Amino acid sequence: MSNRAVRAPRNVEKRKKKAGHAIPRKKESGIRGNTIGARTKAKKLAGQRRVAMAKAAATST
Repeated sequence: MSNRAVRAPRNVEKRKKKAGHAIPRKKESGIRGNTIGARTKAKKLAGQRRVAMAKAAATST
């Protein structure tokens, strides 16, 4: 059996109200951070974009 506490209905209500008041923000464009995973992902995406640009340039000429 689980020992996790059940969230009280009043707290659920409060969380929903707070979420409704939150300022809508734009999603982050691209990857943020300087971690190994983020840098690897950015490098991979940059390569994919470069290939796509090269293909587009080859077909346009």
